Amino acid sequence: MEGDSSDARAPRDVLSSYREAGRASAEAVDQMPHEHQPAASAAFFDVDNTIMRGASIFHLAVGLARRNFFTGRELVGFGAKQLKFVLSGSEDLEDMATATEAALSFVEGRRVDDLLRLGDEIFDEILIDKLIPGSLALAQNHLDAGQEVWLVTATPMEVATMIARRLGLTGALGTVSEVRDGAYTGRLVGKPLHGLAKAEAVRALAQREGLDLAASSAYSDSSNDIPMLSAVGHPAAVNPDSTLRAHARANHWPIYDFRRREQVKEYAKPALITSGGVLAGIALGFIVGRARRR
Repeated sequence: MEGDSSDARAPRDVLSSYREAGRASAEAVDQMPHEHQPAASAAFFDVDNTIMRGASIFHLAVGLARRNFFTGRELVGFGAKQLKFVLSGSEDLEDMATATEAALSFVEGRRVDDLLRLGDEIFDEILIDKLIPGSLALAQNHLDAGQEVWLVTATPMEVATMIARRLGLTGALGTVSEVRDGAYTGRLVGKPLHGLAKAEAVRALAQREGLDLAASSAYSDSSNDIPMLSAVGHPAAVNPDSTLRAHARANHWPIYDFRRREQVKEYAKPALITSGGVLAGIALGFIVGRARRR
C-alpha cells in the first residue's frame, strides 16, 4: 500500500477528530441494513463523480426541494454560512470539512424515517439517471469475484446506505449525524466523512470485518481521497481531477475515465459543489424545483 503524507501534516487534534468520524461511520454500519457477504477483501467506491455524475447531495436537495422539504428562509440562512467559504476557494481539508458540516445541518429537526422514505423516491426520480455504467460494472466485477463492495462518501449515512442497497452493494460508510427521538439534531458525530476521515473509516471497517486491505481495492475521482486510495493495495482513479490523475500516473495506478465530453459542462457545477460549496447546490436545487413546479 502506498503511504500518504497527509496524516503527518495534520495537527494531532485534527487527526483525532477524523479518526473519531471514521470509527463512528464504521460502527454505524451495525445499525444500518446491509448485505453482509463475508469476504477476505473488499472494494471501496467514492460516490460523487465516481459512481454517480455530479454531487449526490445536490441531486438529493433538488428532490427534497420539489417536495417542499425546505423553506426559502432556511436556504438563505444555509447559503450565508457558505458564502465566505465558496468565495475563498479554499482547498484546506479543515475548511472543506467545516463547510460540509454546515451543509449537512440542513436535516436538523427532520425525522430519519421521512428522509429515508423521500430518499427512495428521489433515487427512482433523479439518482438512477445519474449513475455511471462503467463504475457500476467495476463494482459488479468485485461482487462477482466474491468481494464486498462498499460506498464511502460524505453524504449522510442513511442516504449512502439507501444508495448502496438500491445498487445491490454490501453497504456504505457515510457521515454520521446525531439522532434523538428519531429526528436529526443538526450535529454530527465527529467530522464529516471527508478526506482523512474516509481512510480512517475504511481502516476501522476492515478491522471490524476482518478485511485484508492489502488485497482490497478503492476508487475515487478526487485528490482529497488519496488517503483512502493509499490505504488499500489496489487503488484506482475514476474520472480523476488533475491532481489525482498526476498522482495516479506517478504511482502507476489504473485510471478509468467514463466521462462524455458533452456531460462535462452539464455537471461542472454539481462537481464543484462536492468540493465544499454544497449549500450553493442546495439553494440551486430549491430554485430548480420551484421553477419546474411553476
